[in-house]
Amino acid sequence: MARKPGKKYTLAAKQVEARPYHLAEAVTLVQKIKFVKFDETVEVHMKLGVDPKHADQMVRGTIVLPNGLGKSKKVLVICTGDKQREATEAGADFVGGEEMVTKIQSEGWTDYDAVIATPDMMRSVGKLGKVLGPRGLMPNPKTGTVTTDVAKAVLEVKAGKVEFRVDKTGVIHAPVGKVGFENGKLLENASTLIQAVIKAKPSAAKGKYIKSVTLCSTMGPGVSLDVADFNAVKASAN
Repeated sequence: MARKPGKKYTLAAKQVEARPYHLAEAVTLVQKIKFVKFDETVEVHMKLGVDPKHADQMVRGTIVLPNGLGKSKKVLVICTGDKQREATEAGADFVGGEEMVTKIQSEGWTDYDAVIATPDMMRSVGKLGKVLGPRGLMPNPKTGTVTTDVAKAVLEVKAGKVEFRVDKTGVIHAPVGKVGFENGKLLENASTLIQAVIKAKPSAAKGKYIKSVTLCSTMGPGVSLDVADFNAVKASAN
């Protein structure tokens, strides 16, 4: 049985009209209708016209949001030698080699938001798939989290680097900041993320690429965006 929405949520939802909003309108509305005391994360959800079961239609990538996420991510770097010093100096929260792999295997330890590893450690890190994989934490060369330049990778994550990846239902879910952000900064972050997804369109994807886009806060109702705005961006880029 579905849980009945609370009064505050219902009041917030009543302020969302049943129509598509332009992005700037949607950002303003999401900030206006917040009703909880904590500073919620604002998320973008994009339904794409792709079939993720086909490798050539997979949509994924990373983007450093211009205004960060409003929260400093805890970063674990798995490396050896001088790379450990580089990672520590760059601001990594946890740094180590085989002992970190052992800790994760034996304790199921996941008190971090991102994992970076050097290529030489991936044979060991590969054993952590069952722990890191389901949480989206497995290092990957495509997202810049398997690299010899650990300092750069740490700085990017700390600056607000966001990974986006289409799920098995064809939807991308990604954070773009906090409700308490200055309006213009939240708008810039959301626009940057959406444009990155547009640019990541696979050549094998046919038909309508962006089917729907919704903006919402962690606890708030979704606000539907005008897909025509983004199709116009795509057309002008071609």
